[in-house]
Amino acid sequence: MNEKKIRLSDTEEVKDFVRAAGKCDFDIDVFYNRVVIDAKSILGMIGLGTQKDLIIKYYGENANFESVTNKYAIA
Repeated sequence: MNEKKIRLSDTEEVKDFVRAAGKCDFDIDVFYNRVVIDAKSILGMIGLGTQKDLIIKYYGENANFESVTNKYAIA
């Protein structure tokens, strides 16, 4: 399992993230406080809103997804 902290600033970044997650054949969960969302759900991700620190946990490897998450990673 991999874990990263990301922040998505606007809906275009949310779409980019969900598009990359949708191409993965493994589960990706997004955590915000006590809420857990499937990263492949555009409605769930937009419902979370933007400008929040999110924790993503994913259970596989995909080079494209890694590059997208690295764009939005925060320390």
